[in-house]
Amino acid sequence: MFRSLHARALCALAVGSVLLSATACSSAESATKEDAAQGSSSCSALDPSLAWYGDNRVRLDAMMTEFGTCGAAGDVDDGAPLALFDWDNTVVKNDIGSATAFWMIKNNKVLQPAGADWATTSRFMTPAGAAALSAACGSETAPGQPLVTSTDLDCADEIVAVLEEKTRDGQVAFDGYDHRRTKAAYAWAVQLMAGHTEDEITEYARAARAENLAAAEGSDQTVGTTEVDGSVRYYAQIEDLVKTLGAHGFDVRIISASAEPVVRVWSEQLGLDADHVMGVRPIVEGGVLTGRLRGCGGVADGDDSVIPYIDGKRCQVNEVVYGVQGPTAFEQLPADRRQVFAAGDSVTDVTFLGDATAARLVINRNNPELMCNAYDNSDGKWLVNPMFIEPKAQADAPYHCSTDAYTDAAGAKGAVTRADGSVIPDQVDSVA
Repeated sequence: MFRSLHARALCALAVGSVLLSATACSSAESATKEDAAQGSSSCSALDPSLAWYGDNRVRLDAMMTEFGTCGAAGDVDDGAPLALFDWDNTVVKNDIGSATAFWMIKNNKVLQPAGADWATTSRFMTPAGAAALSAACGSETAPGQPLVTSTDLDCADEIVAVLEEKTRDGQVAFDGYDHRRTKAAYAWAVQLMAGHTEDEITEYARAARAENLAAAEGSDQTVGTTEVDGSVRYYAQIEDLVKTLGAHGFDVRIISASAEPVVRVWSEQLGLDADHVMGVRPIVEGGVLTGRLRGCGGVADGDDSVIPYIDGKRCQVNEVVYGVQGPTAFEQLPADRRQVFAAGDSVTDVTFLGDATAARLVINRNNPELMCNAYDNSDGKWLVNPMFIEPKAQADAPYHCSTDAYTDAAGAKGAVTRADGSVIPDQVDSVA
């Protein structure tokens, strides 16, 4: 039963919205009358003092009223609607995976790889990437021992560069992977944790969190000699949305391309249990993390070719939340076995966002493929919102949706298409 003090106002404001049907409005209004008769209180709406773009707050309130059950336990196994959030630059401003990696580099927590051979750290590292790291970091440190990256600035700078996918001299650091299932540099940020226990990684994540929250908003930090982001901030609007969804009986979960132990630390502030956080999953052996990752969709553990990235996010949601095993986990499930709501900010989120059946919130970071889908809005379920902190400027030119905004599995560029195969025309960036 839907029970909302705001039902009449929401229905009036949502006229013409695809998110709130006449039937739902009638049901919500009836529930409001029942609330009044019983003298009961109802779930609160989103905080009106927190700014949203356009009518996004109203539409989100309407979605929660229509699909939620006030005060219910949010468990998808019991039929609760599922709400999924990406983490980096969706729940917070900036990237917690990067923040943790930078903290580890500054504090000598990256260990010398086996045989001082950086090719062993990622199956997708190119010879150029491995050679650049070996030249910068040397072989003097014994394998398994900490590299002194707090003072070895050459080594620190090369690691930071490779985290951005290229060596300092511009050579490609990773190659040969499926670009719709993983991003090798994201995986490598997790693989750099090899040799530590999960408790140690949790400790490092907490230290990095404290450092980044204490830093001035928008500030940079120096790692080696490289200037990188130095602060992270929770978006107050998203924190409010997560908690309001929970109050409406949604099962709220995170699906991130950062390391799962790291995301668990940051998600504690939102009141989310550890088992509601999904991320890149390193394999643990002998009590320590290895450089190998858990697979998905029938891909063997240690194959390292799938992380929660684009189609890999759908796979992990289908496998972990819905219990789908084997290659079928990469396929879209029927509507009654998919998330009602999803939120994201980048191409890594485009597949699981598209799977959401009622509403898809996009934080606009000018990512071409994602914004092509969001602005095309072919089914009326996409909501675009500028970044809540330091929003990006409007893109100068239309997104090249009809030609090269899509990246296929091999990394080649092409047109972005709808579910029916039709090509999305170029889209103008209008929400900034």
